[in-house]
Amino acid sequence: MARKKTIDVALVYDFDGTLSPGNMQEFGFVQAIGKDSKEFWRKNRALAEQNDANEILCYMYLMLQEAKANNISLKRKSFKKFGAQIELFKGVEEWFALINEYGKSKGLNIKHYINPSGLREMIEGTKIAKRFENIYACSFLYDVDGIAYWPAVAVDYTTKTQFLFKINKGIKEIRDNKKINEYLAKEERPIPFERMIYFGDGETDIPCMKVVKEHGGHSIAVYGTPRKKATAMKLIHEDRVNFVCKADYSEGKEIHITVQRILDKIRADYDFQQLLDSHKRTANNK
Repeated sequence: MARKKTIDVALVYDFDGTLSPGNMQEFGFVQAIGKDSKEFWRKNRALAEQNDANEILCYMYLMLQEAKANNISLKRKSFKKFGAQIELFKGVEEWFALINEYGKSKGLNIKHYINPSGLREMIEGTKIAKRFENIYACSFLYDVDGIAYWPAVAVDYTTKTQFLFKINKGIKEIRDNKKINEYLAKEERPIPFERMIYFGDGETDIPCMKVVKEHGGHSIAVYGTPRKKATAMKLIHEDRVNFVCKADYSEGKEIHITVQRILDKIRADYDFQQLLDSHKRTANNK
């Protein structure tokens, strides 16, 4: 029997509420500036409402202002230090090796991507940063002294979707606005949407979940609290996601079993299409 061709599969994750039980700013940064998380986010919402502004840009501006007012270093290494304090859901640290091994057994090369509205610099400080093929996230510009002074990239709910198309076309550069718009035949794209799985925790991930689902991929709404579970159940009821799973990534838990079955389907669908194509080629050559 001929050896199966290894194919790439993309697992794309939100971060806050999906891999971590809270917003990343709440693990170290908020404490460093002497505020509690509710106060920080209340101030952020007020800033956005008063100026009819984007909440993502507002939180980035607020971080810069609060850090400066409290004499907190905002060099890249400082963000990474805060990132090292971020808590992760149960099983997340082991998840990547676990699902990679299962994929390998099926002839699938699993590639992990992160696509959140959180900060790239903080994610780079986490224990799982090296697990990702690429991190499409918010980030800052830095001056000649290496201090953050202005947003470089702001990723909100709808702009997240552009990175799904970059994964689809194999584009790593966030700055790219040329290749992303060039025509590339579906069969030439490195990772078709049918071979994507998107993980998100709720309403802010709806555009990505829906894009992946409507293009033949699979979306999973994860939850860590009763409130998040209610949101996730609403999403599956509205047919916006395929699956709802508790945010426990341990071996044998619901999300692990669900992803295994999705990977089985991806492999079977690919092999079935190859069989169809081979029969068509044979018929055309006669």
